[in-house]
Amino acid sequence: MSAIVFDLDGTLIDSAPDIRAAVNRTLEDEGHAALDLPTVISFIGHGLPRLVERAMGARGIPMDQHARLTEVTLAHYNAAANDLTRPYPGVMAMLERLREEGHRLGICTNKPEAPARKVLDQFGMAHLFDVVVGGDTLAARKPDPAPLHHAFAALGASSGLYVGDSEVDAETAQAAGIAFAFFTQGYCHVPHDTVHCLARFDHFDALAGLVAKGATAPDR
Repeated sequence: MSAIVFDLDGTLIDSAPDIRAAVNRTLEDEGHAALDLPTVISFIGHGLPRLVERAMGARGIPMDQHARLTEVTLAHYNAAANDLTRPYPGVMAMLERLREEGHRLGICTNKPEAPARKVLDQFGMAHLFDVVVGGDTLAARKPDPAPLHHAFAALGASSGLYVGDSEVDAETAQAAGIAFAFFTQGYCHVPHDTVHCLARFDHFDALAGLVAKGATAPDR
């Protein structure tokens, strides 16, 4: 038995289409053109405030509007967070198998905690996780290691495995001294071979095998 913590967006769920829709509703409200999906994906990873900041920069919106537009975007997202979002193939079967094998599971994401819990409820995943740490749960967000340490502590563990899809997740795990498994089909913004990880996988059928092999030692 071990503790396993997952990122959410780009790892367990493909949520970029709904994130894009919320951003574009905000831009439309302000009289600006929409952003395409690849552009919005390139903004994902550092939390909602940074994403909104980048979207504003792309459309030349003054940054003194940032706090207001972050709240507007969050409201748009909360109103329709799961219209286009889907779990990645194999996610549910993998989570259920890990729970059946006795592993303790958690979430550590830069998505705000309330929408994170909402999407877990929507897809019937909430009961599988003992802790959810969002981007606003603590004062710090990833890649600061504090949220990941907090998640493992809540699971009663000092170490285990972190599963994510991006260079931000890899940096967080490395800073926390936690082993990292890299899902390669998400929202990574750098070449995959530059991401520090213990193992890479492209389908969740492979993750249970990695766990069974004891993939819990951090890559140094």
